[in-house]
Amino acid sequence: MTSFDTPPQLNVWRALLALAVVFVMLATTGWTALRHQSGAGPLQSSLSAWNKGSLDGQRLPAATSSPGRLARYFASLGEAQRLVLARSYPLAVGNMNGAPVSLRYRANRYALGEARDVERRRTLDSGLTPDGRWEAKRRMVRIESMMEPRRNILAFDPEGSGRAAEVFGDLDRAQRISVVVPGVDTDLLTFQRSSREYSAPVGMARSLYAAERRVSPPTRTAVIAWADYTAPDGLGIDSATARRAAGGAVRLNALVRALPGVAPVSLFCHSYGSVLCGLAASRLPERVGDIAVAGSPGMRAAKVSQLRTTARVWAMRDPGDWVRDVPYMEVGGFGHGEDPVSAGFGARVLSAADAKGHGGYFEPGTVSVTNFADIGVGAYTSVRCADDSEACRAGLSGSASAGRA
Repeated sequence: MTSFDTPPQLNVWRALLALAVVFVMLATTGWTALRHQSGAGPLQSSLSAWNKGSLDGQRLPAATSSPGRLARYFASLGEAQRLVLARSYPLAVGNMNGAPVSLRYRANRYALGEARDVERRRTLDSGLTPDGRWEAKRRMVRIESMMEPRRNILAFDPEGSGRAAEVFGDLDRAQRISVVVPGVDTDLLTFQRSSREYSAPVGMARSLYAAERRVSPPTRTAVIAWADYTAPDGLGIDSATARRAAGGAVRLNALVRALPGVAPVSLFCHSYGSVLCGLAASRLPERVGDIAVAGSPGMRAAKVSQLRTTARVWAMRDPGDWVRDVPYMEVGGFGHGEDPVSAGFGARVLSAADAKGHGGYFEPGTVSVTNFADIGVGAYTSVRCADDSEACRAGLSGSASAGRA
């Protein structure tokens, strides 16, 4: 389930906080150590092949080169040459910050095809348990759906539980860009859902994109469903610490810094995703003008100033969201700090009166998603503040064309 969607486990999370000092001691014995994969995964293998590869007798630039250098390299190539690279190193190119967006879409289509074939073979593998074959079938179906021609997959990694990112709108021509950052239990299988559609990254981003187009039809927008980090599984130790968020923050910053053009960027961070955004805040480029969090367990800070960002910080929480009962504290690395909707934190507090609980902030037609859309298009004077206050709009102006009628 996406982003702290398992309220019965809340007591487990509280117990972890209560025993924080003990867990810090246990951490040295390896309880919270990273799980290591044996051998190189598909993405790493593709990157290694790229680093050893060549095109027309010339060595390829290092995959770790800056996005600017990689962008210049791809710009120097012809279309046929770019397609050769996409076919030869699909995962490397598909996840390469600096590669043209359209080429990443094409490369990821190839990579998805290869991953689908792997899962299809696993469905017939007699060496797997029935549960293992069923899991392979579920992954195969999910991957096939991501290969549909209308879908633009910006990042894809089949390793482990999987990572992905998808774009709605024209990223190259966008005047405003929004990035949706989800929380726990986000992986390849939960990237999208048929039930509770708008609690999953794809549904969140699709709903936000539609809302932005509704509140400001003239504004060219693009929304990214960004699940390109390894999220915690459930409300266990990982969700009570910032370890997974720290790794995700590095990846999020890399994405934002490589986005095409100069359009302003807004981040919309749900649940544990807000922990990630809080850690990323201090290193974000200035084009990120807004960080909005919903259903947040904390941003690893006691107040907005500690985030050390020039972006406006917004927060909302539905009155029925069970995350309000999370202990807003940080002890020995456990817990995520002050409540972002508290007066002491200092965020601009938005209304989320009809958000339908913890997983419902992006439900179409809600005040919460409309508020997000207004922020996404820069219509700041149209946002609805919490408790009928206008404090969240103080000192802001917004485009008249972007406001709601």
